[in-house]
Amino acid sequence: MNTKALLLATTLAFSAAASAEGPWTGTWRASPQPLWSGNFVLPTMAPFQFVQQTLRQPMRVSLGGDRWRVVVSNTYGTQPLRIGAAAFARSAGGVAIDPDASRRLTFGGQPGVEIPAGGEAVSDPVALAVPALGRVAVSLHLPGPVAPATFHWDARETGYTADGDQVAAPTFAAATPMPVRAFVSRLLVEGGAGSVVVLGDSLTDGNGSTPGTDRRWPDVLAERLAPRGVAVQNAGISGARLLRDGMGDSASARVDREVFAWPGVRSVIVALGTNDIGWPGGPFAPGEAAMTVERLAAGYRQLAERARVHGVRVIGTTVPPFEGALQGTPLEGHHSVAKDRVRQAVNHWIRTSGTFDAVVDFDAVLRDPAHPARLRPAFDSGDHLHPGDTGYRAMAGAIDLDTLAK
Repeated sequence: MNTKALLLATTLAFSAAASAEGPWTGTWRASPQPLWSGNFVLPTMAPFQFVQQTLRQPMRVSLGGDRWRVVVSNTYGTQPLRIGAAAFARSAGGVAIDPDASRRLTFGGQPGVEIPAGGEAVSDPVALAVPALGRVAVSLHLPGPVAPATFHWDARETGYTADGDQVAAPTFAAATPMPVRAFVSRLLVEGGAGSVVVLGDSLTDGNGSTPGTDRRWPDVLAERLAPRGVAVQNAGISGARLLRDGMGDSASARVDREVFAWPGVRSVIVALGTNDIGWPGGPFAPGEAAMTVERLAAGYRQLAERARVHGVRVIGTTVPPFEGALQGTPLEGHHSVAKDRVRQAVNHWIRTSGTFDAVVDFDAVLRDPAHPARLRPAFDSGDHLHPGDTGYRAMAGAIDLDTLAK
């Protein structure tokens, strides 16, 4: 066979292999956030930088499978992010992995990759059998020095760092715990019946749930949807808002890259509004004008129309009550009687406007029947803003699964 024929045969073989691949489904998500400055009301809790270290991050997938891709994000980096080596493995709990179920990752056939500022890298497919709701870990060797410019603040899961290249190590002899996530933004699995993306704030991110136990309401939703072969991607960001940036870009700004830019998304659940109403005039946004029903309604309507353009079903949720939120802390001021009037008017609009393909009434699920402006005591984590484990389970249980897949 001459060189030209060999090249053609190789190209055709590669094309056939590529066409036989997929479809790919997002089965886990940690939405990227930029580091904020030291004068913000909350600390980042992130390391200053990584230099010749390995970062290992455990997580639970929603949909299982046999072939995987890992997405590494440098969305907010101002310099290239260099990955020296990477691995994907089944977790053995804590910092440990199963050494017999660990696979080196490659990027374009190479063991590492340099990701430009603002970019992302998708690994080559790697074979490893992981069941639905199985726990895995991604390890990255970071030659550095590099700051965690792209991170996720409320991991609800402990990550670990150690010196040197230890991506294949069964455990770290000297591990430093890390309460935030960095760089790893998404896991893709081959196959499945698609995914549901939850676009939300700290109530979606799971603040108030027990760390390390997968008890956020999207986790419970994933347990309900797993028998149907449908994945759940938690795109919650603590402090997220629909209309303005908070502890991350506004949902209006990030919905394209969070939802529409990836394959297999069937529905998006929009669980936002608490911070749009609560932040203005409080410690998070003291100089902002109060939110109005009209502004929020316009934002919801536009997001819904954008979803329909992409053929994605859009489910709205009402805004839960938050009287007494963060009372007695430096963050007090999130709630007022005037803000609650706006919340109730917004909820009436969500229920009656017909903007969404379906509505989940989280307000009705979580409110105290004896005092509807506050959370039901049995569902309250204690800060009067975030539910606890029981409340999150009730939220997930209120969702009609058939509305997510029509």
